[in-house]
Amino acid sequence: MGVPEEELEEEEGTEEATAEGSPEVEEEQGPANVTTGQITPSLEDDESLKEKWAVVHIYSSYNNTIVHITDLTGAETISFSSGGRHVKADRFEASPYAAMRSASAASDVAKGKGITAVHIKVRAVGGTGPRTPGPGAQAAIRAIARSGFRIGRIEDATPIPHDTTRKKGGRRGRRA
Repeated sequence: MGVPEEELEEEEGTEEATAEGSPEVEEEQGPANVTTGQITPSLEDDESLKEKWAVVHIYSSYNNTIVHITDLTGAETISFSSGGRHVKADRFEASPYAAMRSASAASDVAKGKGITAVHIKVRAVGGTGPRTPGPGAQAAIRAIARSGFRIGRIEDATPIPHDTTRKKGGRRGRRA
């Protein structure tokens, strides 16, 4: 017990300083950016640089549900599926079951091509038609989430006119 208390406190203080100090942490973060002087994250630690993003376009009406996966620009189709491919009767094309099957089929193809993260755009008929998505939209979103993708954003892409075009049916409307 020949060590004075003051030296013990100094040693504890230096241990805390090295634990909180950032020489070791700066080495882990990676090299400093020459132009801005900011420390950039290293490629090994950052998982977002390894992800491959895509956009899932879900068109859901009361007659069908279409799931279309593209690259971020929307120009290149990665995979495509509709509710009519997975059910036999026309009346079941817009069902949640058909939407779930089409979303999982399209996501399986996209996973095979290396896609790991997606943005989702949900679209209803819009225009002079209904502005709410059909019954298959929620089921398709859930199927995509269950397939293991990282989901970035979910947006509504329904076309809504500022001043609408004329609705079909003529001046006196549809006469049944």
